[in-house]
Amino acid sequence: MRYTAPFWLPSGHLQTIYPAIAIPKPPVAFRRERWDAHDGDFVDVDFVDGAPGKPFVVLFHGLEGSSNSHYARALMAAIAARGWSGAVPHFRGCSGEPNLAPRFYHSGDAQEIDWIIRRLRPRTTGKFYAVGVSLGGNALLRWLGESQHEAEIVDAACAVSAPLDLARGGESLSSGFNMLYTRMFLLTLKPKCIAKLDQFPGLFDRDALLSARDLYAFDNVVTAPLHGYRDTDDYWDRASAKHVLGDITVPTLVLNARNDPFLPGVHLPDRASPSVTLEYPEQGGHVGFASGGVPGSLDWLPQRLIRFLEGEGPTRAPAEREVCEAVAHG
Repeated sequence: MRYTAPFWLPSGHLQTIYPAIAIPKPPVAFRRERWDAHDGDFVDVDFVDGAPGKPFVVLFHGLEGSSNSHYARALMAAIAARGWSGAVPHFRGCSGEPNLAPRFYHSGDAQEIDWIIRRLRPRTTGKFYAVGVSLGGNALLRWLGESQHEAEIVDAACAVSAPLDLARGGESLSSGFNMLYTRMFLLTLKPKCIAKLDQFPGLFDRDALLSARDLYAFDNVVTAPLHGYRDTDDYWDRASAKHVLGDITVPTLVLNARNDPFLPGVHLPDRASPSVTLEYPEQGGHVGFASGGVPGSLDWLPQRLIRFLEGEGPTRAPAEREVCEAVAHG
């Protein structure tokens, strides 16, 4: 199931933007639950209810994503068609309603991932799978690596377009055309932060927030101090999933396009544990992977993920696989 981009989407930017805004998203009948969190906050979780005993897939969305994101709708529609069950937990403040605690969410939040997965696992007697996309993919990988064998309550996992090296990804998003993505994120993040200041006056510096023009400045004012990091540099280093890829024991697919504008291929790690499949197609953009003729389809990504979760494994040819395994083992 090797990925090949459509000829009519010739660049990483087009392969990123077009699927997110122009390809029709499949309908999904979600059922929402609100969970009370340990810190007095709440988390909204959207469910797809399948047949008893069939597999269950939890999807952790990306920065400012939700169950309505194109990749979430595509995957949940695909598993619903198979009679599987699924859940899309919303990170704090991403479900359409402001959260209550003096915090948001971040790329290294393994504790939040742990709490959600352990609450969901008893809901199925079948296989239990975890998928993370972009920020959610990095956080999932952090949990898998930090938990090691304790993460084996998950049968298999996938991370898609995860910013495995947050510092290099942050640098990439801070210049040129990539500032478009940064401005898009800040357009929704800043109003949430202003509302948070109304809840908790003095929580962080309002003027510094308003003057932030890139994610480095934003994370320095908000994300890092609110979530236990010294500053952006400390956050981007300690939260990066690249540090724990060698510690993962659950069968895991790490799928990143080399032309992803959020983390260029030159920065992708080439070493991981034997349980991890590093799959780096030349094209695909950031959570793009469109397929077919105009207007395109979102089908390739969910089908690739499902095939891996079911045990199909890498798409590489045998010779390529041997080389990658030799690299992974040093």
